[in-house]
Order: sequence, then structure tokens, then C-alpha cells
Amino acid sequence: MAEILNFFAELAPLVYFLIVIGVSVAARRFFLARQEYATSIFGLEKRTAGRRSRESVAAIGLLLVLAVTETILVVFLVPNLPAASVLLTPTLDPLATPLGTLPPEALATLGILPIAATPTPAAMGCIPGQIDITSPRAGEELSGRVTLEGSADVPNFGFYKYEYAPLGTDSWAAIQAIREPKRQEELGWWDTSTITPGDYLLRLVVTDNEGDPLPACVVPVRIKVQ
Repeated sequence: MAEILNFFAELAPLVYFLIVIGVSVAARRFFLARQEYATSIFGLEKRTAGRRSRESVAAIGLLLVLAVTETILVVFLVPNLPAASVLLTPTLDPLATPLGTLPPEALATLGILPIAATPTPAAMGCIPGQIDITSPRAGEELSGRVTLEGSADVPNFGFYKYEYAPLGTDSWAAIQAIREPKRQEELGWWDTSTITPGDYLLRLVVTDNEGDPLPACVVPVRIKVQ
């Protein structure tokens, strides 16, 4: 549901543009129908013009309702989306899975191959003082309620949001969105108590006042059992 709301929020400029075009067309049709009604002599012509007028008014009303709905979605719903729960990844059953189909990492976990040294995790795409997360740090283990610190301050600032996804996936879940720029201060908080322990990516996305997202700052973290 959160992904659907974010999708329509990102399309807000296009939706508003189409609404303006639709209202303009319906308004023109309404005025033409009223002129036709005023100059008509026969009853059938007047009824036809009246029907066109009512249809135009109904179309304008429907478009205005759509505009109000889109505004509520962009201003109130999307900035306050709650964090979504992440489902547990099915556990690998080595007895049911042919070893020849397993990746080297899985074979190392089973003790069949030696475990290679794990590279030190690092943040990606961060711009200090503009789009960056200074806390938590890359590779840090988290539990419970976590305070996020950093910066979300760019020219033509619109709003920022932070999200998380299981490592190796693109299933981003929104945590919170805020319309106030921040520089080297608290960005918000994240309740990790409802999330399955494991490795995750935490990213900060800043959007300008035209609705265009800038490159995200991504920090790998690990959620541990409390």
C-alpha cells in the first residue's frame, strides 16, 4: 500500500496538469452548451444543451474531487506513512536443496567451503552536510528505537524521507517523511523492534521542490535480537 501511495505522490505534477486540462475542456463545453441553450428555439435542442451542461458540471466536480484527493495524499498521507513490517526470508534447507545449486556463501555457511573474510561495510552515495547519515554508522548493530542523525539540506529543498530494505533486495519500506531541512542534527527515529533481525540497508532520499528525488545516501546496518 505504501508503494502505491508513493507512486501516486511522485506523479502529482502530471496528475495536476491533467486535471487542469480536463477542467478547461469541461468548462469550455459548459459555456458552449449554455450558449446553445440560450439560442435554441426547439425543445429538443434545449434538452440536449441542458444535458451537455449537466455533464460538464459533473465532470468538473469529479476532477475537483480528484484534485483534493491527490492533495490530501501528497500533503498528509505520504509524509506520515508508517514503517512496514518485513517478512522473514525462508530458511535454507540443505537436505532439500542440491548442493550444486547453492552459492559459495551458502556452502561456506554449511561448513563445506571455508568462510571468506567479510568486507567492511561502507556508506554509499552520501554527500556530507547535504545528504548524509552520520548515525547510525555503516555496519552498526541496531535494536529497539534508534535515533537517526545527519543532514538533509540542499538547494530548492522539498522534503526528505528515510527507508529500509533487506540487504540484496529492492523492497524499500518507508519509515518517515519530513518537510523541514536538517543539517548535522536529528533526522528522526526508527523503531526496529518489529523488524526481523538481519542485514538491512537504510537510505536517506531528499526530494527538491519540483518533486525530483536526488541520489540517495545508503548505509548498511544490522538489526540484532533484543
